[in-house]
Amino acid sequence: MPTVHLWNSYLVIGICVAAGAWAILARWRPFGGGALQNAIALAQTLLAAQLGIGLLLLAGDERAGDGMHYTYGVLALVAVLAPFFYAPSDPRARLVWFGIACLLAATLAVRAYMTA
Repeated sequence: MPTVHLWNSYLVIGICVAAGAWAILARWRPFGGGALQNAIALAQTLLAAQLGIGLLLLAGDERAGDGMHYTYGVLALVAVLAPFFYAPSDPRARLVWFGIACLLAATLAVRAYMTA
């Protein structure tokens, strides 16, 4: 199970960076449409799965080396969910919010990886 958690962390970081950059670029040059929305949803889903796998590891009595690992992991998930509550209603501005949130989540995921 730790291997699954590790490989999923690579996916989380890569997809969050790709979706975040794509969303921010789409603000000034409209492209992507449904594929971009799916990429953002995939980033959110992978982060939720990563948290679930981490909880399974905790239930199996496997612990991270540093306690901050848990904080960074939870904050990464909160970061990608926050735009649902705080982003403006304008679709293009909302897209930028989701892009920034994905990039922030990728940064937090890298920090969580570094504290494992």
